[in-house]
Amino acid sequence: MLPTTNSNGALASRDAARHTAGAKRYKYLRRLLHFRQMDFEFALWQMLYLFTSPQRVYRNFQYRKQTKDQWARDDPAFLVLLSIWLCVSTIGFGLVLEMGVVETLKLLLWVVFVDCIGVGLLISTIMWVVTNRYLLKQPSRNFDVEWGYAFDVHLNAFYPLLVILHFLQLFFINHLVMISSDWFLGYFVGNTLWLIAIGYYLYITFLGYNALPFLKNTVVLLYPFALLGLLYILSISLGWNFTRGLCSFYKYRVMQERLASEIGH
Repeated sequence: MLPTTNSNGALASRDAARHTAGAKRYKYLRRLLHFRQMDFEFALWQMLYLFTSPQRVYRNFQYRKQTKDQWARDDPAFLVLLSIWLCVSTIGFGLVLEMGVVETLKLLLWVVFVDCIGVGLLISTIMWVVTNRYLLKQPSRNFDVEWGYAFDVHLNAFYPLLVILHFLQLFFINHLVMISSDWFLGYFVGNTLWLIAIGYYLYITFLGYNALPFLKNTVVLLYPFALLGLLYILSISLGWNFTRGLCSFYKYRVMQERLASEIGH
């Protein structure tokens, strides 16, 4: 009877674990509709330290694992604030690029649901699969990377990139980067901002997975820095302007329907 008891106990423990994970997801989604339950002050603290000391942010994730037995956030306040930042900065982009209300709304929907959420889900899933398959020290059901944590790492890394490319860059687009797009100073400033933004994304992503004690060889997540540096030098040498390409892409996204109708007439 002992093997049967152990087997039933193992099944019961797995069912309990699945129930607990489902309950945590339900609690997280339910909190999205209850703003009073969100800790926006703490989320703002995290946003500040993602620029000044991102290690402290991930130290808090370790405390959460010790107290709440999960690595991922249980409070959607950070996601809500990030969405607000995304909306405000995208509206600013629409104003700078002299888009109409309809075009700006289309751009906002593209940026929120495709660039942030869609791409974020894809990157998080890829990193979740890669880390659990190749970077675990000892593959086990008790030690694995939570998908929610992988998504949190993406959000943490995406926030500085958003501030640099969608906020700080707005002050340079019309007066320097776009007007002087064919001059060295124009594409140097624009491409340098891209270098800093993507570099921040890679570094904060590395810190996120390096904070997990059951992962190994996380330094491989820093290898893309070599490709990033090479691409930056190549772009400066050849006069590529990444910001002009981004603005052209944004305009093409929201104005392609208008262009198609004009061609039809």
